[in-house]
Amino acid sequence: MLAGGCFGSVGAVDDKAVGTPASADEPQRVRIPSLGVDSPLIRINTLGKDRSVQGPPPEQGMTAGWYSGGVLPGERGVAMIVGHREDRDGRPAVFRELHTVGEGTVIDVERGDGRVLHFVVTRVETVEKGVPVARKEQPAPKERKLLLVTCGGAPAPGERAARNLVVHAALRP
Repeated sequence: MLAGGCFGSVGAVDDKAVGTPASADEPQRVRIPSLGVDSPLIRINTLGKDRSVQGPPPEQGMTAGWYSGGVLPGERGVAMIVGHREDRDGRPAVFRELHTVGEGTVIDVERGDGRVLHFVVTRVETVEKGVPVARKEQPAPKERKLLLVTCGGAPAPGERAARNLVVHAALRP
């Protein structure tokens, strides 16, 4: 689940993961060529009090985060990458244009060993904050999925977004 602020308060973040994954199969970058997104990944390894995945620190708006409490991208199950739409000053952040992707958009995840995994968007949805998006997604036993999550909707100035944009993608064989 993803929570408040865009994501609410930030839990502990292991910033050593930026560009230096702990293992060869751990993700180090996410790219969305059609949007010009090319971001290192921060390891997000904690949940908030409400069990929600916390986003990257607000001062790192152009950096996405991989939730390391889930599966690795490319493994069976659902991996999750989160990023801000805007930084705390309202400037565009890493997933600012994520709402423009559609079915068939390619998302590349580079691992620590240099291998690039290619995911293809299968659907995009907007959900209320508090909906446990990763737990809601029940892939078939052999499926390898990726969720990209950011704030959705258009909050009034100075208010938090009440919804999350969730991009669902499947590993391309």
